[in-house]
Amino acid sequence: MAARDKKPSGSNRLPDRDELLAYIRENDGDTVRRDMARAFGVRGAQRAELRAMLREMEDAGLIERGDGRKWRPSDRLPPVAVLEVYDLDEDGDPLLRPVSWDANQPLPAIELRAGPRNMAAPGIGDRILCRLQPRADDGYAATPMRRVGAQAQNIVGVYRQAGDGGRILSTERRARHELFVASGDAGEAQTGDLVIAELMSGRRNGMARAKVTERIGDSSSPAAISLIAIHRAGIPFEFPQSVIDAAESATPPSLGKRADLRETPLVTIDGADARDFDDAVFAEPDTDAENPGGWHLIVAIADVAWYVRPDSVIDREAYRRGNSVYFPDRVVPMLPAALSNGLCSLVPDEDRACFAVDLWVNRDGSLLRHRFRRALMKSAARLTYEQVEATRSGGNAPVSMAVIDNLYRAFESLSRQREQRGTLELNLPERKVILDDAGVVQEIAPVERLDSHRLIEEFMITANVAAARELIRLRQPAMFRIHDEPDREKLQELREILAEFGVRLPKAKIFRATDFNALLTKISDQPHARLVHELVLRSQSQAEYNPENIGHFGLGLRNYAHFTSPIRRYADLLVHRALIRGLQLGDNTKPHDGLPDDSGEKFPEIGEHISATERRAVGAERDANDRYSAAFLAQHIGSTFKGVIRGIARAGLFVALDNSGAEGFVPASRLPGGRYQFDAATHTLHNPQSGITYRLGEDVEVRVAEADGLTSSAIFDLLDSGNQITTRPRQNSGPARKSKRRRRSK
Repeated sequence: MAARDKKPSGSNRLPDRDELLAYIRENDGDTVRRDMARAFGVRGAQRAELRAMLREMEDAGLIERGDGRKWRPSDRLPPVAVLEVYDLDEDGDPLLRPVSWDANQPLPAIELRAGPRNMAAPGIGDRILCRLQPRADDGYAATPMRRVGAQAQNIVGVYRQAGDGGRILSTERRARHELFVASGDAGEAQTGDLVIAELMSGRRNGMARAKVTERIGDSSSPAAISLIAIHRAGIPFEFPQSVIDAAESATPPSLGKRADLRETPLVTIDGADARDFDDAVFAEPDTDAENPGGWHLIVAIADVAWYVRPDSVIDREAYRRGNSVYFPDRVVPMLPAALSNGLCSLVPDEDRACFAVDLWVNRDGSLLRHRFRRALMKSAARLTYEQVEATRSGGNAPVSMAVIDNLYRAFESLSRQREQRGTLELNLPERKVILDDAGVVQEIAPVERLDSHRLIEEFMITANVAAARELIRLRQPAMFRIHDEPDREKLQELREILAEFGVRLPKAKIFRATDFNALLTKISDQPHARLVHELVLRSQSQAEYNPENIGHFGLGLRNYAHFTSPIRRYADLLVHRALIRGLQLGDNTKPHDGLPDDSGEKFPEIGEHISATERRAVGAERDANDRYSAAFLAQHIGSTFKGVIRGIARAGLFVALDNSGAEGFVPASRLPGGRYQFDAATHTLHNPQSGITYRLGEDVEVRVAEADGLTSSAIFDLLDSGNQITTRPRQNSGPARKSKRRRRSK
């Protein structure tokens, strides 16, 4: 698997900062300057340069001195940093965070000291360059040096009327203080409205000022949770009327030169609550005598390119959105409903335009050859994963049993190929938020991983491989789905954490997915196995879209491009267009439905854009699920649950509940026995007086103390043998990050 170019840690040259920091991390902070010089072949005058570089890295807060002149990574903030005012405390004093701080991590305590006399008091959104001085309580004292401007900010919050105007309480989990809204700045907002507000300069009655720019809903409505996530992420969710009109006026193609697959028993297999059906499958034994035990598969995909022509109003809107976004109560689609739920949805017993790929695989699942063609199809059945699984287990078949049996037998061959190539096998339980008819969280239930899920996944992966290979053969611009190998620093962090569980991760120069699989198999029967799977996932690089093909590390594939979901992913639409142009399958009318001639030059920029919209969608989906989880916990204030410690920071413990997966935070100030010390190397919180130590993966019992779905916050009290042992007041911290796998988005 080819990785992107990385600076080598070769010899006889001065390393850069990243290489030096990676070396210090890999040696567990147990290295002196002489060791570094020997490792990198630094000699003569370069030794002075190495010494100066170490001092600069120390000044920047990247490393610190340990015992015996040894250097180790630092988990402290640098001595000079840009801080942002994100809220005001009860006395009107600013609350600060570093501008690059991860929103899912607990904030360090930062006290702002008096600045220059000519510096006005900072307000929410202001950014200040500060000199930071560590304090004994693990916090910092920040001395302002100069203002560096403010970032324009809009907030989502809940409005309430007051005698002198109005107030807004932000839905940000760390913002706990209201904003002042003058009477003329409230618009038509009423008490309880969910609003978007623009922060304004100045303060009133000690509060920052804001102006309501839009009412977006009722904060008491269950739908408010997904609305908050949509607006916080800036996801476009209303189609312009011109786009709706264009979609509603679209007409399907006639058979013409298309292949006729309407008599082929293609079936769709999706979740019971799926809103769009963009792929259908079929399998039969290969009749070629030279391929004994082999299979002929057909994967038929909605022909979105026919309806969405390059640079049309629909295309421009689809590009802006980049992908569909899925929430428990709604979908924000990439395409208007007339297409996504209509002409492009492969519903049963209706003629539908499709882009089909025939796949011939041998008995071991290796792809021998393929053929792409545009066709008309008629779905034989809309099946759910559960229906197909039940049929396989002897239940009533909604279609011919031979159709289902062939799909599973072909899947067995594809599974053998998956095992041979060494796909990263992570076992991370997915959970689903289940709402009642009123939209209120009823439960958070685990999603059972069935063979029918794996069957569709393997069919789609094989089709995607064929698409990538064909574009390479045709020398067409290709938007590959790439996944780089983990970088050295992430692997070292993983190595350090796993060591606390007695699990050894080898220091191999080249790491393969099979190496992770061997490790995961070794600990599969251990109580901390699930956490190790999560830690391995966190160590991985993020998949993205890029015309530069470096392969897919997680799937163990050299060539891979998304072809199978053009209803919900713009990348797939680009792949369809490139195949149409390369295979000369395009419509002769104008505008053409193939890839325009100048598109290849734009692919790097397009890849960055759709990768960013994908990250935006994943973040919004996670945000909504976190808020739904907190809303679920709000129904169980005072209830006790069993859970596991999934994260540890100076500020406290992140705990995930066993049954629901809902997460909450136990502030260190609520733990028994007084002050705790955080050890970044061992990822533990330790109390020297009581001897209590909290570690990752430990089972705990907690009581829900506070929870609020609108602010996505949940505070737990830790219990000891069923008795509450933490009673201190709430601290300003939030829940931990969650990982969530998207269907077929590898």
